[in-house]
Amino acid sequence: MSELTLARANTIIETAFAKAAETAMKPLSVAVLDAGGHLKAFQKQDGASMLRFEIAAGKAYGAVAVGMGSRWLNNAAIERPHFIEGLNAVSGGRIVPVPGGVLIRSANGTILGAVGITGDTSDNDELCAVTGILAAGFVADAG
Repeated sequence: MSELTLARANTIIETAFAKAAETAMKPLSVAVLDAGGHLKAFQKQDGASMLRFEIAAGKAYGAVAVGMGSRWLNNAAIERPHFIEGLNAVSGGRIVPVPGGVLIRSANGTILGAVGITGDTSDNDELCAVTGILAAGFVADAG
């Protein structure tokens, strides 16, 4: 089964939180979006600062919007800042081009959605997203 259900979205979040606890990360916020960029699930750990929903959702939204993980968007922001500026303009400022937004793919490569995580370093956010996606039985694409 390659459907992004609410149960599987919650598995992604629970596993990401478990990974964060295992490695003593700062409090995380996790957004799971479907392939159309719609929110499937969101949770924010106790102690997470404000704007974490917007950051997590922005990482995931950017990944779904361009079909690449937000690590790719981060690199594009360095190499072609005008491109990211344009993306943010046409998306109403919804894209956060920082690692931590990871595409959720089916076994055959179809994009099913994306996970955006924020709260620790971008690399740790991405690690938790990848761990959660794999635990839910999907393929992770960080870009």
